[in-house]
Amino acid sequence: MSFRTVSKDFSAYGQVSQSDLQSAVDQGFKSLIINRPDHESPGQPTAAETTAAAEALGLEVRFIPLVSGQLTMEHVDQTKAALTEMPKPILAHCASGMRSAILWSLAHKGEMSADDIINAVSKAGYDLAGLRPNL
Repeated sequence: MSFRTVSKDFSAYGQVSQSDLQSAVDQGFKSLIINRPDHESPGQPTAAETTAAAEALGLEVRFIPLVSGQLTMEHVDQTKAALTEMPKPILAHCASGMRSAILWSLAHKGEMSADDIINAVSKAGYDLAGLRPNL
């Protein structure tokens, strides 16, 4: 399983399965942030199901659902708290990992330069150059 490494303490990924969670644990992840809202697409596991599976494997979990196009400062603040408080490394997931990468980026505003943030997520395969004015 190849999770997209944004920093030494954070990776992003699309929808996780039970085998993905086991792979995350095997690769040393300690925490999981779920950014995908429930019922976004048919057949996707709920946050409660993913949380139960992740916690059974020893991962700490936070549910910070972000509906596409509905980003608020509360999402950023919750993400910043999670990144500070949760055991590392952290894996965050949504449908593709993009929303997770956006939240990581905005949580680092003021701590890293816009260039450093954009470069980090770019190396992980996410093009967030359009986010520059907000960083």
